[in-house]
Parts: sequence; C-alpha cells; structure tokens
Amino acid sequence: MKAIIIGIILAAFAVFAVLPSPGLGWWRDVLFVVKGLVPIAAVFIGVIFVMVGAANLKDTIEAKKDAEEKAE
Repeated sequence: MKAIIIGIILAAFAVFAVLPSPGLGWWRDVLFVVKGLVPIAAVFIGVIFVMVGAANLKDTIEAKKDAEEKAE
C-alpha cells in the first residue's frame, strides 16, 4: 500500500514539475535531458541486441552440432 501511495505522489510531483504556470516549469529541461538520453539509450540497446543475437546464434550452432552427433 505504501508503494502505491509513494508512486502516486511521485507521479503527481512529476506532472506538477512540468506544468508551466502553477508548476515549476521544467518542461524544457525535461526535453533537453530526453533528447540527450535517447541516443545513448539507443546505443546501449543496440549493443544488448547484438550480444543477445550472437548468443542465440551460438546456441543454435551448438544445438545443430549436438543433433548431428546424436544422429550418427
């Protein structure tokens, strides 16, 4: 229950922080940070996908070799 209340409070603060008039007006700062983080996140996600793909390919090759050995 505490986690739900804290989550609601944090979400409300985030909305209040980006509102221009009654809030803190951090919308431009938020966009600045998001614009900077998107390319960095894309690089990390790309590296992770390459690593997962390579591991998957390696497992597929090993499974194929095992299947051929069992067939003999």
